[in-house]
Amino acid sequence: MIPILQRDGFNVIAVQNPLSSLASDVAWTRRVLEAQSGPVVVVGHSYGGAVITGAAAGNPNVRALVYIAAYAPDVGEPIGALNALFPPTALGTALTIDAVGFLYVDVTRLCRCHQVSRPVRGGPAGTPDACPRCYAETPRRDSLRGNARPGGLADDSLVFLVAREDQAINPDLERFMARRMGARTSEIRSSHVPFASHPNEVAELIEEAASAGHE
Repeated sequence: MIPILQRDGFNVIAVQNPLSSLASDVAWTRRVLEAQSGPVVVVGHSYGGAVITGAAAGNPNVRALVYIAAYAPDVGEPIGALNALFPPTALGTALTIDAVGFLYVDVTRLCRCHQVSRPVRGGPAGTPDACPRCYAETPRRDSLRGNARPGGLADDSLVFLVAREDQAINPDLERFMARRMGARTSEIRSSHVPFASHPNEVAELIEEAASAGHE
């Protein structure tokens, strides 16, 4: 996403959250937002939706929040409660909590590579021939403590992209959260990471949110 948005004239910062707790991620992201001098559009994917919700609250420079197949919890609402309303599918069932309370992807519940001679099509990466096991084992920091309690919704322009074939967050949950907060909502036929399979469409959505924020 970054090269596309930079090509179109946007200054892009990807926040590298510690992923040790929601509170620390919100604080980290808030510091990055407060360091910006001009209008800001904040984009969150998956768990990142809970992060941007809290981090952007009260910041006068934030003109829009864009949720890409993301969680958008209400004040004090744990993500687990949302998943209980609309349980996740394949990837959600592979999440496991370790002895110290961190989450990881148990590939034995997800991957079928050992049963087939070619990569599984339509895996979490959202691109053809994406192997779920290879995706899960690439260097990533998905160690998020369970039962995180997100902050409140910011009073900003809200945009939500629903991924119709999401296997990590139930698409019906995405629709529920988008409707509940009154977001401008669109849908795309994609897995959990539409920016991988449909980068131009996602970039266009972000740019539209930026344009609307200047009106």
